[in-house]
Amino acid sequence: MKNQEKDELKEAQRKEKIKAEETEQIAKDKVRKEAYLAREQEIEKGQKSRELRQAEKRASEDIKDSAREKARKEVYLAQEKAIAKAHEERKLKGK
Repeated sequence: MKNQEKDELKEAQRKEKIKAEETEQIAKDKVRKEAYLAREQEIEKGQKSRELRQAEKRASEDIKDSAREKARKEVYLAQEKAIAKAHEERKLKGK
C-alpha cells in the first residue's frame, strides 16, 4: 500500500508541476505576444509618419511644379504675342 500511495503522490506532484509549467509558458507567450504587437504598432506608426511626410513633400513639389508650369506658359504666350505683334507690324509697314 505504501508504494501505491507514494506513486499516487509522485503522480500528483508531477501533474502539478506540468500544470505550473504550462501556466508559466502561457504567461511567457502572452508577454512575448504583447511585445511583438507593441513593436508592430511602433513600426506602423513610423511608416504612417514617413508616408505623411512624403505626401506633404509631394504636395509641395506639385504646387511648385504647377507654378513653374504656369510661369512657363505665360512666358511662352508673351513670346508668341510679341512675335505676332512684330509680324503684324512688319505686315502693316510693308503695305
